[in-house]
Amino acid sequence: MGKHFIKNITAIILIITTQFFFSCNNTETQTNDEEIKNTISKPTLLDKIKKRGKLIAVTDYNSTNYFVYRGTPMGYQYELLKLLADHLEVKLVLEINNDLTNCFEGLNSGEYDIIALGLTVTKERNRLVDFTIPITQTRQVLVQRKPDKWRKMRTYDEVERHMIRNPLQLAGKTINIQKNTTFYSRLKNLSDEIGDSIFIIEDPVKEVEELITDVVNKEIDFTICDEHIALVNKKYYPDIDVKTPISFQQNIAWAVKKGDSVFLTEINNWLANFNKSLTSRFIYNKYFKNPRSVYIAKSQYHSISGGKISRFDEEIKKHSKIINWDWRLLASLIYQESQFRVDAKSWVGAFGLMQLMPNTAKKYNVDSLSPPEEQIAAGVKFIKLLDKQFLNKIENINERKKFVLASYNAGIAHVYDARRLAEKNNKDPNIWDENVDFYLLNKSKPEFYLDSIVKYGYCRGEETYNFVSEIFERYEHYKNVIKN
Repeated sequence: MGKHFIKNITAIILIITTQFFFSCNNTETQTNDEEIKNTISKPTLLDKIKKRGKLIAVTDYNSTNYFVYRGTPMGYQYELLKLLADHLEVKLVLEINNDLTNCFEGLNSGEYDIIALGLTVTKERNRLVDFTIPITQTRQVLVQRKPDKWRKMRTYDEVERHMIRNPLQLAGKTINIQKNTTFYSRLKNLSDEIGDSIFIIEDPVKEVEELITDVVNKEIDFTICDEHIALVNKKYYPDIDVKTPISFQQNIAWAVKKGDSVFLTEINNWLANFNKSLTSRFIYNKYFKNPRSVYIAKSQYHSISGGKISRFDEEIKKHSKIINWDWRLLASLIYQESQFRVDAKSWVGAFGLMQLMPNTAKKYNVDSLSPPEEQIAAGVKFIKLLDKQFLNKIENINERKKFVLASYNAGIAHVYDARRLAEKNNKDPNIWDENVDFYLLNKSKPEFYLDSIVKYGYCRGEETYNFVSEIFERYEHYKNVIKN
């Protein structure tokens, strides 16, 4: 009897324990499932970028990373970011900021998605941001002037005697550097290593290339620069010397917000393939080894050295006032149409700077032989006419400009059709982006152009959609670097 009782009690305990174990385990499983579900459902930065359709990047404005030349946005960082945006199937929105502290703050506040300005990877920065795999490697070098009349010196050794080649020679010297760069910590360490003072002045405003210019102009004696940037500037300024390294090789990378692992992985996977490609080498050589870069940098149509978009800037400025447009928007339209070529002709017969069709040009008394000023004047008159058609329909000036540009390209009748389609489908006929633009984009499809409310039939809407988009995208670049 006692044995049976003990067996029964043991069985009951076993059942209760088992139920308790499975109950706890099930609760734990439910908790884990809930955590996983929450993790999965929470949108990542990559999700947000794809949903908004834009990659917002920040870079600095200089002769290698980002600039405008002959109306075309260019630059090493710019081209890489464009390729990344294409890979993500989104548009690139590029912000300019030469203040590194502001860049880090903007990244962590969500103002920027990525910092792309050739950041040196350091332990201190690793605590603030996550770095991508290296884009390239470089070392820091001293930028100094060669002696006066160095070209007339008899031997190379005679020039070398005037140059600093040993870090010990920096004792007691004053070096001006860009604020908030790794150059400061490197010079502080170097000062400790040589056991003597190096006087460091952090310039609160000027970036590296401006300080190099100051060295050339004898306003300061020394600055520090990454070697690949220094070598480019040496082409512009043969009187500077950049042979003296003050650091070992260091990794240069992009930065994303701390903890954005999905976005970081996506970029790293893309970079890993890109870094092995011929395109990668071509773009690097284009900006850092191209012998023509010296002529480009000194051109009056380079945004840094000359500040001009084209040789027609003054005419564009004058006529843009007639339609109350920023002249840079009108310049972007002309670039889109002709790339500032007076003799440009299209397969449909449009001609000149403004690519006016012969019938339209005839109304304004111009033809293919008319001088540039008259062509621009005629184009502006046509823009003014189009604007008048929308004046009482679209009050927002900036929105109206998009409709005017679309009409300039496709004809106002097709834009009216797209507005009708938008209204029929409960979209705003007075808003271009994600409203009317969608219907014009798709007006080459039967289900759209055969709609009963469409009066003017088929239209190659993709061309017009891209036309408006590219003009405004280029306009943003012009606003970034060209003074109004």
